[in-house]
Amino acid sequence: MNKFYIITNSQKDQNLETTKKIRDYLVAQGKECTIQDDIGAGEVLDYKYTNADLIPDDIECVLVLGGDGTMILAARDIVDKDIPLLGVNLGTLGYLAEIDKQAIIPALDSLIKDEYQVEERMMLEGIAYHHQKVIMENIALNDIVIGRYGSLHVINFNLYVNEQYLNSYIADGIIISTATGSTGYNMSAGGPIVAPNASTIIITPICPHTLNTRSIVLSADDKVIIEIGKKRKTYTDEAVAVFDGSQSIRLTSGDRIEIFRSSKKTRILKISKISFLENLRKKMGNN
Repeated sequence: MNKFYIITNSQKDQNLETTKKIRDYLVAQGKECTIQDDIGAGEVLDYKYTNADLIPDDIECVLVLGGDGTMILAARDIVDKDIPLLGVNLGTLGYLAEIDKQAIIPALDSLIKDEYQVEERMMLEGIAYHHQKVIMENIALNDIVIGRYGSLHVINFNLYVNEQYLNSYIADGIIISTATGSTGYNMSAGGPIVAPNASTIIITPICPHTLNTRSIVLSADDKVIIEIGKKRKTYTDEAVAVFDGSQSIRLTSGDRIEIFRSSKKTRILKISKISFLENLRKKMGNN
């Protein structure tokens, strides 16, 4: 690799100290490296960290400095560029951002020597409807969460898989996640942990008001439909669907969101020989 681009969560790299060290090292090795300017900070934009239009077409690798959250949002921002990402973890132990500060230089050397693997991660696409009209269409690398909007209350959800009714839930919300997202909110809600390279769709209710509700793991080829129900005939429920904790859309009773595997994928560079299971073991505190 010869041409690099850096996306940085400036809150985790004060004064871009680590970012500039990486750029200086790559330039010293005769490589090209561009740092993403903090353009549009504080504005309401279509991207979180990266304006993909500013990334040159010949960039071979995007280095993402921050943590798993930064990686997820950066992946969404540049998914149409189809450029592989490598995450540098500046926070606690992560699953996506696998390189820590101590391993940065060896990791850069591996990239320069083309010693790496590329993992493709499945993404979800969600289309929200209100009165049969599309009100939002977006993608997610981690998850799409449908939760309550406004005051504290439970929501009625009707679940369909491939147009066939499966179950109804009374719960605080429901999580539809990829295998990548299984170690995020899904795990915190009691959902299963799935190997990140698996192609699955995981459905996990949040605080369901029943004793026999469990997560459901579906094939990536299935289509999930979540319909917002009603608790009473005269009462309209309000909910919100959130894509990767970033973009959201309000829903009311009768609205639905269709979720299925996206044709887009995130490509993640893997250098570390630490396996997912070993990383999981460390995360669990079993050193």
